[in-house]
Amino acid sequence: MRKRTIFSLIVLMVCFSLGSSRVSAQSAGAPVGIFEAHGDVGTVLHAGSVNYDASKRTYNISGSGENMWLAADAFQFVWKKVSGDVTFTADAGFLTTTGNEHKKAVLMLRQTLDGDSVYADVALHASGLTSLQFRDEKGAVTREVQSNLSGPKRLRIAKRGDYVYMSLSADGGEPKVAGGWLRIPLQGSFYVGIGVCSHDKDVVEQAVFSNVELSQPAAASGQPTLYSTLETIAIDSADRRVAYLSQGRFEAPNWTRDGSAFLFNRDGHLERLAVGSDKPVTIDTGFANRCNNDHGISPDASQLAISDNSQGDKESQVYIVPIGGGAPRRITQTSPSYWHGWSPDGKTLAFVGQRNGDFDIYAIPAAGGEETRLTTAKGLDDGPEYSPDGKYIYFNSERTGHMQIWRMKPDGSEQEPVFSDDLNNWFPHISPDGQWMVFLTYQVDVAGHPENKDVMLRLMSLSDKKITVLAKLFGGQGTINVPSWSPDSKELAFVSYLLVP
Repeated sequence: MRKRTIFSLIVLMVCFSLGSSRVSAQSAGAPVGIFEAHGDVGTVLHAGSVNYDASKRTYNISGSGENMWLAADAFQFVWKKVSGDVTFTADAGFLTTTGNEHKKAVLMLRQTLDGDSVYADVALHASGLTSLQFRDEKGAVTREVQSNLSGPKRLRIAKRGDYVYMSLSADGGEPKVAGGWLRIPLQGSFYVGIGVCSHDKDVVEQAVFSNVELSQPAAASGQPTLYSTLETIAIDSADRRVAYLSQGRFEAPNWTRDGSAFLFNRDGHLERLAVGSDKPVTIDTGFANRCNNDHGISPDASQLAISDNSQGDKESQVYIVPIGGGAPRRITQTSPSYWHGWSPDGKTLAFVGQRNGDFDIYAIPAAGGEETRLTTAKGLDDGPEYSPDGKYIYFNSERTGHMQIWRMKPDGSEQEPVFSDDLNNWFPHISPDGQWMVFLTYQVDVAGHPENKDVMLRLMSLSDKKITVLAKLFGGQGTINVPSWSPDSKELAFVSYLLVP
């Protein structure tokens, strides 16, 4: 009889323990300030807590957890359920500077309280790194867009329709748009809140959130504000980092041969931005003041090919100017012509020309001379670029009914598809080491290469033809029209866009 009683007590204790764990993860405690509840999400060794000071309206949150990354999160979360558009803003900081430099204080939107839920957050790390982190599918790997502002005081995450973005302020003033505009599928009601992860499963860390504001804006009217973001992405980790952000449109980055700067076009001009700077400088291109997004740097880094619409019939022509700026030297004689590639020996340019109603790929001496037609297939051929060894020209062609990636010998012979799928693929760019090809992918129902679309940057290993998704973003026209690899083949530059209501 005594054994049965002990066994029953053990069963009750186990059931109570399991029940308590679930309560902790789902809906611990009474309302806390503007939030409904709090609890630990995921597996933690030390329970978190929250202390709300009503007089100061501050939230002191203690949290453990190994990380908020990959496919599983572990952290203390203080939350409220909402639906629709939200703007969520707070000052955030850590009580101590000790501990793991990647401990996180976050403002978060989360579909469920499962450890592998769809979510987006603005995460302040102890090191000062601040990122828009996101998991766009349940169980998927977390990705991030790193801000170029270190250690901001005030953070904001905003949801508008299907998209989220981050805004930051260094001094605690009104946050400014800092990047993002990512499609995160938060359906129906979802959780909004603040959280802390110690990034060390054996440790509890604390952060304080103050001046917390949660609002749900009315439907926007009028035209949204466009922002352009120059980003870099590491191909081994797929980590994205904001290099430069500005209101309005700029396009098509080149990464200089020495890795020290980016070039891009804006308002008909070419601009140079030193890496780490936020102050681009206009490049003198003389009379060529209607430059479009087809431009690139010579192999010896001494010259810049541009495509400009300012002269004659106002259709695009290809010119060469000194890399530091100067008088344009006209290369093509027939318009429209759009530069896209430079042979590794520097002697030949590849460009797209419209002749008699057909867009085809042409080659022409960089010193000037007669153009040579390389493609004759019906349908648009575009984006020609030489491989670093000079053995091939890669390009995109719609000759099979939709846009796919092809390649050919430099004389136009042996034209063949690189791969084939049901999507629309544009602008192949081969890494300087010849190992990788990145390209822009639109969905199957998108014709041409329009701006302001949900697109992907995809990466192919040329050794085994394996394709992976490098990034999902809002962009298209202007994102990677021209070569933009870093000289060491480890990173890529591109432009993403935001349309903030």
